[in-house]
Amino acid sequence: MKDLKYFLSYTIPLSALIGIQVGGIWTFTTVFYAFGFIPIWEALITPSSEKLSEEQIEHRLANRFFDGMLYFNILIVYGMLFYGLYYLSSYEAGLLERLGLVLSIGIVLGTNGINVAHELGHRKTVWERMLAKFLLLPALYMHFYIEHNFGHHKNVGTPEDPATSKLNQTVFSFWYTSIIGQFINAVRIQKRLLKKTNRGFFSLHNDLFYYQLFQLSYLVIIGLFFGLQGVFYAVSIALVSVVLLETINYIEHYGLQRAKKDTHFERVTPMHSWNSNHAIGRLVLYELTRHSDHHHRASKKYQVLESIEESPQLPYGYTTSMLIALLPPLWFKLMNKRILNK
Repeated sequence: MKDLKYFLSYTIPLSALIGIQVGGIWTFTTVFYAFGFIPIWEALITPSSEKLSEEQIEHRLANRFFDGMLYFNILIVYGMLFYGLYYLSSYEAGLLERLGLVLSIGIVLGTNGINVAHELGHRKTVWERMLAKFLLLPALYMHFYIEHNFGHHKNVGTPEDPATSKLNQTVFSFWYTSIIGQFINAVRIQKRLLKKTNRGFFSLHNDLFYYQLFQLSYLVIIGLFFGLQGVFYAVSIALVSVVLLETINYIEHYGLQRAKKDTHFERVTPMHSWNSNHAIGRLVLYELTRHSDHHHRASKKYQVLESIEESPQLPYGYTTSMLIALLPPLWFKLMNKRILNK
């Protein structure tokens, strides 16, 4: 019964559905829930670093419930997306109401779309990795699959990783450097992968070409069903989801650097990611907040990720930390001393 707590991950899309159904100011329900209610809720709960027993780990790995929780997000994300686009394109609504819907659906795409794609993208089966790409498609961020798996996990904590935020870098600057840098990195990585098989960049085996084709086709389909207005909303929703992702990237590695020894960087350890044991964020984001363990062993499934005590600890949960990051002087004051004392 304890495993049922992971159904909290569906409360984000549920809140967006409520917003569409009720309308008006309620279209901001997901925003208020994610960045208002959850931070307050987490403040009332003591973070837990309790370890799983070997028996519990075996049970969780054998239990298909956890995989099913991920797969069901395909229906949730695309269902919410097309329902939202239908509403935005078919009904009269004020500017504020439309803004609320774009933000709320964008948060759903970020948490239940990109975040779940991140988890599935590390799986060993081809079809699960295909599901990951399918979830990245409406975010127009399919190159993330290449850069994250072949770039970020190798280069995290070094100047070569655009997804590692630097000490005293603002989140607003990071949005720009990470989004642009990750795409450029994906191109470089794709070139390197093709070169290993003696193929040029302009090859039919270039996955990046297919990703752009799929994303363009997606927008064309949106245009056919919902017109140019629908395309505008789809792109806006994708942008919200990407900004959400990159804000999470920002807090996950802020200021943490790997030492360079001669010409090589030290190996990646749990010390190069911020960990958070705050309960609600853990469940809503499929244990993404236990990021130190994830980087320690990227193939480890979310349901068995654990708290690593020696890793740097975020003082607040993810949503609270994201809000603080939007106030750079406060963020620097809160975090810089923790890095220096690490």
